Amino acid sequence: MKPLVLDSTMTSMGGVFYPTGHVFALFPDEDCVRQAASALQAAGHKGSTAYASPEVIMEEIVRTLGTADAPMPSVGAEGDMVRRIADLAGNGYHGMLVEMAGKDKADDVVQAIAPAGAAAAFHYRTFIIEDLISQAPPQGTQSVVAGTHAAQGDPAPR
Repeated sequence: MKPLVLDSTMTSMGGVFYPTGHVFALFPDEDCVRQAASALQAAGHKGSTAYASPEVIMEEIVRTLGTADAPMPSVGAEGDMVRRIADLAGNGYHGMLVEMAGKDKADDVVQAIAPAGAAAAFHYRTFIIEDLISQAPPQGTQSVVAGTHAAQGDPAPR
C-alpha cells in the first residue's frame, strides 16, 4: 500500500475531493487499514490502495473544501462528504483510498473491509457518491450525518 498523494484527478472541477472510480474508507487506526488492504488483496481485488493518516486527511483532503460552499452551498454532495471525512479524521480515524479497477465491485470491497472495522466508505462514481458504510464515530459529534443536509440537534421539547 502506497501513501496517499492527492492530485488534480482526485478533485471535482471546483477543486473538492472527488476521486472518481475509487472508494475512500475510514478506519479507527492504521492496523485496521492494513488488515483491510490485506483482505482486499486476499479477495482478489485488482485496484491499488493508498493509506492516509488523520493528519494527511486533514491537510490534503479537507483543505480541498476551501471556500467551495461560498457564497452558496454546492449542489452536489462532495462538500458534505469531505466534512464527514473531516469529522472522522478529527477523531483520529485513518483512511484508505481504493482504486476500483476492471471488474472490481463495491459490494466485494465492503465485504472485505467491513470486518477490519471500516467506519465509513464512499464510492465515488461519475455524478454519484454512494455511501457504502455509514457508522457514526463513537465520540464527538458529526457536522453532517447524511446526504446534503447538515446535522440537526435534537429539537427542544415543546
